[in-house]
Amino acid sequence: MAIMTDQTRAAAPDRNIPRRRLESIDAVRGIVMILMLLDHLRETWLVLVPMPDPVDANTVMPALAIARFAASFCAPIFVALTGLSAYLFGVSHTPRETAAFLAKRGVLLMAIDVLYLSPLYWGVVPQPTFWLQVIWCLGLCMILLAGLIRLPRPARIALGLVLVCGHNLLDPVRLHQGDTLFPVWALLHQRDVIALPFGFLARTTYPILPWLGVMLLGHAIGPWFDRMVESAQRWRYLTRLGIGMIVGFITLRAFNLYGDAPWHVVDNSPLRTAISFLSMTKYPPSLLFLLPTLGGGALLLAQCERLASSRLVSGLAVFGAAPMFFYLFHLTMLRILYHAALAWWGPTDGAVFMVDGYAWVLIWYVALIMPFALPTMWFARLKQRRRDIAWLRFF
Repeated sequence: MAIMTDQTRAAAPDRNIPRRRLESIDAVRGIVMILMLLDHLRETWLVLVPMPDPVDANTVMPALAIARFAASFCAPIFVALTGLSAYLFGVSHTPRETAAFLAKRGVLLMAIDVLYLSPLYWGVVPQPTFWLQVIWCLGLCMILLAGLIRLPRPARIALGLVLVCGHNLLDPVRLHQGDTLFPVWALLHQRDVIALPFGFLARTTYPILPWLGVMLLGHAIGPWFDRMVESAQRWRYLTRLGIGMIVGFITLRAFNLYGDAPWHVVDNSPLRTAISFLSMTKYPPSLLFLLPTLGGGALLLAQCERLASSRLVSGLAVFGAAPMFFYLFHLTMLRILYHAALAWWGPTDGAVFMVDGYAWVLIWYVALIMPFALPTMWFARLKQRRRDIAWLRFF
């Protein structure tokens, strides 16, 4: 079995990667889109229900905690798949072409987050805030990846592991407004609010250090998807990786060894004890947050590889082939629905409109999956059909 080296690929990019190998990746993205919708509906209709990070197992509504854990898989899997997709793009392009594409798309994503997504929430949050969330993080990490892809693969793996496994050692380092490096540190590792001119704020929800590590490691598994690697071998790689990460999580978490705030036993409540065990820090993502979510993502990818010819995987792949379109479309529609409800019924809780139970969120979820999926599938097919329209590939 042969795996192409970085030098071989740079010299002779392979422009004939089979479409089947991309289907499994798009199928997993489709699953991520479906889970993401549930979490964003909760943010839309239960806007004042607190969801601290990590959640408080003693007080959180169990249904919300379970939904949050399910949604926790979205960002790690999506960032890792972005790294993997960057590798696959590089298979059929030179390193220079790949770096240029990553840099351009990164700038576009950062601009979308600042200029479009953040203003969607103005009027709901108390003052204009630029939410530097997952799209901003993806964009900035892609720009950094563009400068790192020329490093030898072992160096990229080592850097990714250091960032993912070691960044929690930096948790005691806390800077404050007015400190010289506070804005830089807030962007890199410390979730915080940066005061901007004219009364604006920037909230660094996704500090980038661990996420860059995740993208690098996603890029590092790219050779498993080369043409010369048999599907069965790729399935074994992914399955072993996923199981190993989940076993590592259970071991570290059970003994509260490292990587997050300790869990605890909640008296007379096995469910809340389990919630405490599975409640980890996402902002920035702790090692214990990333182990089960990325491990679960590896197992999902392995299953989609095994079922690559099935109708389920093909359908999910069409849905997941236009993730940026879905992200922008569903957030826009949720804001329109929210403001329509506020205008029709008026505020129901202080100054906002909010449903009176999580069951309504689930009803909205079931009702909106297909109406949101169909335009996304249409756009994905448009991308596939109109490869002559260059800007479509950025979405």
